[in-house]
Amino acid sequence: MSAASQDTGDNSKGFASIASRLKDSPKIPLMIAGASAIAVIVALLLWLRSPDYRVLLSNLSAKDGGDIVSQLTQMNVPYQIADNGSAILVPADKVHELRLKLAQSGLPKGGNIGFELLDKEQFGISQFSEQINYQRALEGELSRTIESLSPVQNARVHLAIPKPTLFVREQKLPTASVTVGLLPGRMLDEGQITAIVHMVSSSVTGLTATNVTIVDQSGRLLSNNDNSQQSANNAQIKMTKEMEFHLKQRIEDIISPLVGRANVHAQVTAQMDFSKVEQTSEEYKPNQTPESAAIRSHQNSQTMQNNNGGLGGVPGALSNQPPAPPTAPISTDKNEKSSQQNTNSSNNTSNSQSDETTNYEVDRKISHTQRQIGVVDRLSVAVIISYLPQEGENGSQMKPLPPELMQQIEALTREAMGYSTHRGDTLNITNSLFTSDIVVEEQPSMLENPQLMAQVLDYGKIILIAIITWFMWRFGIKPQWMKYRKTQQTPAEAEVFVATQQKTPLMVDEEINEEMDEQTRRRLTRQRVSAEIQSQRIREMAEKDPQVVAMVIRQWLGRA
Repeated sequence: MSAASQDTGDNSKGFASIASRLKDSPKIPLMIAGASAIAVIVALLLWLRSPDYRVLLSNLSAKDGGDIVSQLTQMNVPYQIADNGSAILVPADKVHELRLKLAQSGLPKGGNIGFELLDKEQFGISQFSEQINYQRALEGELSRTIESLSPVQNARVHLAIPKPTLFVREQKLPTASVTVGLLPGRMLDEGQITAIVHMVSSSVTGLTATNVTIVDQSGRLLSNNDNSQQSANNAQIKMTKEMEFHLKQRIEDIISPLVGRANVHAQVTAQMDFSKVEQTSEEYKPNQTPESAAIRSHQNSQTMQNNNGGLGGVPGALSNQPPAPPTAPISTDKNEKSSQQNTNSSNNTSNSQSDETTNYEVDRKISHTQRQIGVVDRLSVAVIISYLPQEGENGSQMKPLPPELMQQIEALTREAMGYSTHRGDTLNITNSLFTSDIVVEEQPSMLENPQLMAQVLDYGKIILIAIITWFMWRFGIKPQWMKYRKTQQTPAEAEVFVATQQKTPLMVDEEINEEMDEQTRRRLTRQRVSAEIQSQRIREMAEKDPQVVAMVIRQWLGRA
């Protein structure tokens, strides 16, 4: 027990002696400070030369991210993972090259499987499995196409394709549903929604646009297949706005050469009629004269009968019937009338009859009128024109336009808008002074400029390394070096060194230390110490042998 305690005491004494030696030795702190400074500088240089990582790919799925990481590992390319694994960063100088190489390898594949699924079909696959694989591949390709739109982040397509049947009555139409995930703050406009609907319907046989439904990630219905009235209203509003904008541009274009583009503003309100009207009319004109009327049909018949005083002809009801009435005005010759009178006067004379029938065309006019949809019912136009600068006695002043110019502008505006009193159009032109609004453009901050921030970071690294190096020299290496110099100097050199340090003011010392390098300070110190040593030796010689010193001084004076 006592031996163990004695060993422990010896070890503690040994450590204490080593620590005291390190403390007393002036070289050890200097070596430690120098090594630390070198290590820090090397670390800072390595940090400065570290590659700048940029985004290689983002919004990756877990499967695509794993495949890309494996590919980068095989290429021996350093990478970093960001955004919870959805983004991969690589050195900036290799971004474009790696994107091309990954695209050549088919990465990223995306969360949807396309027609590459059909490349892996096995031999002997059933028809049902083949149809399912084709449907899955078609859904994946449609999803990829929809994801190529700028507002869409991800998309899923579901197709319901019925089985073909031989019975026409039992044949069902295919349907499709599309779910789109939009980027934050982005929306699909009406044109993009219609484009997606028609693209999906055109990709599937028998699929109509009315059977395609589009829903966003919030569950809102984007496609209005059943609300045709709302679609028609939107089209009418769009047509009205286009008409108003077109007339506004025409008015400003024709007035701007007179007063300047910035000195005229116009607004147009158009009331348009979108009602669909079809009208069919049939018009009859009075009968025309026989000379100018068109003949439709003409019939001429003659009948002769011999009368011997008794009844003749075939007995029966047919011979006893009166003649049929004419269907049109019948013109009868005078000879016929006279012959009838003669036959009536005598029973033994022959009887002849001539009938002539002429049918004329009826003067009739049938018209079918269909009004154009979107007819302008009324226009209301308001135009405001600013004062123009005019030279006067007090210099340039803003004055209203002369009445003659205002009349010309009004006439031009009426022609440009197509003014019509029949429609009840209104036009109001005002000449007034515009107020100049001083628009202060907000300068983008430095944080919003990525290029500037990258340059600031690069220069900041260099400045930081310089500051850290100066602090290590000023407060780490230099004090240890001064201590080491003091221990290596002779007593006379130490006194001279202390005297020079005390004699020099603090401000001058700081200025010298900042402006002169280490070699210059060493040279000055040696010169001061040697001069002091020489003066000390001269004083000692003067005390020991003053005659020799006096002789030397006389020789100097004689030479002078």
